[in-house]
Amino acid sequence: MGKVKVLISNNQDCVKVPTGIRLLIRKCCHAVLTYESFEGDAEVSVSFVDNKQIHELNMQYRNVDRPTDVLSFPLGEDGVYDLNNETGCYVIGDIVISLETALRQSVIYGHSLEREIGFLTVHSMLHLLGYDHETSKLDERIMREKEEAILSQLGVSRDTSFNTNTEDNE
Repeated sequence: MGKVKVLISNNQDCVKVPTGIRLLIRKCCHAVLTYESFEGDAEVSVSFVDNKQIHELNMQYRNVDRPTDVLSFPLGEDGVYDLNNETGCYVIGDIVISLETALRQSVIYGHSLEREIGFLTVHSMLHLLGYDHETSKLDERIMREKEEAILSQLGVSRDTSFNTNTEDNE
């Protein structure tokens, strides 16, 4: 496993980005690529948006007329990725996370916003690498098991929280 360049941008102002979340996202991206034995240096972009923005993207790219939690835009096919000649990294793809939906889901599922963002990042990274839980029940199970294994390695399992400091979530 080589280096992982993660470009993170905040394009919303509805939810405060928790302290330490950028580091968590970088760790999640690196952990997925390591778990999947990705060869070479990699580049991924992660954008935070609001529900309106992700709704528009969901409609434009998936023809689904509602907001969602995360969208994945893989830039490779069958394990072949373009090389960014400036960075020497393989360009894996783009991840778009609705922080509004992530916050709502963290409350519904009873865990921290950090855990939810960690899950969405790992989930989306697996999509960027070609996994798709919507193709079959078996593929869904394989993807879920990988998600939980990776999150457990990071210490972000279902039963634990990345950050117990609730000040950052207000």
